[in-house]
Amino acid sequence: METPTVRWRRLLPRTPARWTAAVAVLAVLVGGGTWTAVADDGPPAVQREDRMLRPGGVEIDTSYFTAGGSGKRPAVLIGHGFGGSKNDVRAQAEKLAADGYAVLTWSARGFGKSGGAISLNDPEGEVKDVSGLIDWLAGRPEVELDEKGDPRVGLTGASYGGAVSLLAAGYDQRVDAIAPVITYWNLADALFPDGVFKKLWAGIFVTSGGGCEKFEKKLCEMYERVAVSGKPDAAATELLTERSPSAVADRIKVPSLLVQGQSDSLFPLGHADAMQKAISANGAPVSVDWISGGHDGGDSETARVEGRVGSWFDRYLKEETGTDTGPAFRVTRTGGIDSTDGAALKRGASSDTYPGLRSGGREIPLRATGGGGASAENGTGTGTGTGTGTGSGTETGSGTATKSTGSAETFRNPAGAVPPAISAVPGVGGGLSQLSSLGVGLSLDFPGQFGRFESAPLATPVHVTGTPTVRVNVKEAAGQDAVLFGKVYDVSPDGRQQVLPSQLVAPYRITPDQQGKPIELALPAVDHEFDAGHRMRLVFSATDLGYASPAEPATYTVTADGPLTVPTAPAVATAAATLPWWTWGLPAAALVIAAGLLITARRRTATPAPDPALTDVPLQITGLSKKYAKSVDRYAVRELSFRVEKGQVLGLLGPNGAGKTTTLRMLMGLITPDEGEIRVFGQAIRPGAPVLSRVGAFVEGAGFLPHLSGRANLDLYWQATGRPAEDAHIEEALEIAGLGDALARAVRTYSQGMRQRLAIAQAMLGMPDLLILDEPTNGLDPPQIREMRDVMIRYAAGGRTVIVSSHLLSEVEQSCTHLVVMDRGRLVQAGPVAEITGSGDMILVTVAETVSEPLAEKVASLPGIGSAVRTDDGRGLLVRLDGATTSRLVADLVRLDVPVTGVGPHRRLEDAFLTLISGGAA
Repeated sequence: METPTVRWRRLLPRTPARWTAAVAVLAVLVGGGTWTAVADDGPPAVQREDRMLRPGGVEIDTSYFTAGGSGKRPAVLIGHGFGGSKNDVRAQAEKLAADGYAVLTWSARGFGKSGGAISLNDPEGEVKDVSGLIDWLAGRPEVELDEKGDPRVGLTGASYGGAVSLLAAGYDQRVDAIAPVITYWNLADALFPDGVFKKLWAGIFVTSGGGCEKFEKKLCEMYERVAVSGKPDAAATELLTERSPSAVADRIKVPSLLVQGQSDSLFPLGHADAMQKAISANGAPVSVDWISGGHDGGDSETARVEGRVGSWFDRYLKEETGTDTGPAFRVTRTGGIDSTDGAALKRGASSDTYPGLRSGGREIPLRATGGGGASAENGTGTGTGTGTGTGSGTETGSGTATKSTGSAETFRNPAGAVPPAISAVPGVGGGLSQLSSLGVGLSLDFPGQFGRFESAPLATPVHVTGTPTVRVNVKEAAGQDAVLFGKVYDVSPDGRQQVLPSQLVAPYRITPDQQGKPIELALPAVDHEFDAGHRMRLVFSATDLGYASPAEPATYTVTADGPLTVPTAPAVATAAATLPWWTWGLPAAALVIAAGLLITARRRTATPAPDPALTDVPLQITGLSKKYAKSVDRYAVRELSFRVEKGQVLGLLGPNGAGKTTTLRMLMGLITPDEGEIRVFGQAIRPGAPVLSRVGAFVEGAGFLPHLSGRANLDLYWQATGRPAEDAHIEEALEIAGLGDALARAVRTYSQGMRQRLAIAQAMLGMPDLLILDEPTNGLDPPQIREMRDVMIRYAAGGRTVIVSSHLLSEVEQSCTHLVVMDRGRLVQAGPVAEITGSGDMILVTVAETVSEPLAEKVASLPGIGSAVRTDDGRGLLVRLDGATTSRLVADLVRLDVPVTGVGPHRRLEDAFLTLISGGAA
């Protein structure tokens, strides 16, 4: 048989004869189709025809969408996700139909109104159904044909529907282009990664399918056999592999857009990597897109993804050669927070070639830190990453086994593998996987059940894009299989906070013949930036909640045989954020202000003499008042007095109109008070006062020249001050701000968080003794806010003083040592944070269902819990910790089957603030 021409080469001269599929037309009409007008509010109107077809001997419920006109058009098949039906993809079908495609959707076997049993995309079942549906499309008069019986057709779909798109391309050579979304390459690798049973996801898989009885008999028997033993056997692996796209890897030769999720512990990024390698090796065009969300929740970027799928089909089905199909590789990165609705802003990073998962490896030395002992530091981490895991595996190192020169960690797998460590919690990931972005660490590793290796603080930021790897030597004391779970945490400079990117972990089964010699382990693939000053913490745990571990107790010894190698993908460049007007306008405005200050300085009146008693006091405000313009008795600030000492981080709080901004403007010498005085280190503040050289200020939205590098912008700013270059202390300011290698890049390539840090660095030039920050966290995502908090704390730790005005009460509570609360221009209260907020350790737990009183009592009786009281709306608990940690509380709630949707510190400062403000109003 002649080899068929790859369809994407259609623009070249065709072969004289083209292979025609030998599949007989199996589509039999069993009832009259019903046409329904989907849209009638303007052309093109989309029509939908619902009918039952029998493409493979089983009734399949279908919908067929077309729009206006009598011309020929390409066809698109859209599959749905597991547990869903054709109704889930109706909106996408209507859009594609309106764009000039003939679109067919269907409910797969065992789902919706279709008949048959679920056979997990069996080539003789679901895949055969797709070939029959293509036969049916070939008989439609409006569908464009390449040859008789061969329609111009593409396939797309998410998860289960994505897999059948790949399989159809491998089994039916009439398929011309595909765009699978968050799907698997090898289902055995997904559910049995490295021979470890992914028990929670497998159970959810079966449950969402309607129960074991809904599946083909041998699949049900296979699942029950593995679920009971806790270990996949060869027959189970073979059964799932033969129904996976990887089984026809050498036959998928069509243009493929591969969209994979970063927040996905079911089908991690490694599956898309395997797809890309196989399909591109066959000579077909391939693009890879890592979206923010996935099966564990997060942003699915539906509009953008569907738009890119449409462009992909325009190029390879309609043959519109001018269509931009996007880069060969794209990854979504978080770039700040929309100030209008609090939503995370996302930007793409891309490259013209696919980097793979190990591009630009950087070696990070590690040392053992005693995690296997009684350490309790684990489990207290906060935050989340934007990355995801890959299929894990082990690879035996070359050369003869030698005695490891690395540090060793010994830890145990407990009998029954309980209590298990917690990484992702499949099935409730849509809620719990987001907790780290709220400042609560979900991950939990139990003392004595894990080994830990840690890097030194990073001198510069490291952006990891891909799969970190490490060589280790593993031994199990009794000579049995060792089952381990590896993960890499991002640890804050003070060591108290740790982030597990997307809550991902990689499982390993290390057999006796692999033990006692170096092997390479692949850790979860992520796209995550480790900031300067942070550390990488490599943890190997004996258990994990999502997986089956051996029930027999075991002792493992893990020795680090080399550094942690992290891929940095240097060819991947983050897109520049859209530049708002103030990026260009503020530099000009700054010149106007500077000119005004010079004129004002020349006109200023005699300055009061310095006060020797206040020489070492950063700030003292006494009786400060400022009236509104053209007002006799309305005050913006009235009789305000407070004092700030060295080393303090002072939070300036108050509702809108409280007078905070006016106070800061007077403090910076921009406006003159009507009454009272401000003294900085004993010097009275007047516009242009020399002591202002000891004050650094950051105003929200600092402008930079986008075409210059970060370093060039800082140099230019300092030159404009006219002060000696040696007084800038640029290196010291940059070390605190933690910008690292980014300084050499143009500012237009910076994320919002990097711009904010550059602005902070600019304010710190000259290392001023008093640093004033007005809303420094605006536009930052939670990890960036945490880093900004660290910047302020580090700066004050050197004996300097920071004053920060912010509306984020939780951040003020965590970063500030002292507070000044204002309302209607007056001082309401001033003092240490602890005095204003009071004591206690309260946690707010929100749940998906109403909390019953018995459940509240059960939580209250947990060890380390002082009390647990239902919230007023009944959909939450206010828990007072009395020895327990937040992570331990989360673990206990999961074991009690509490449907948790959020966990966070009870806003004690918010309560105190509202009380003070309401009291002031009274």
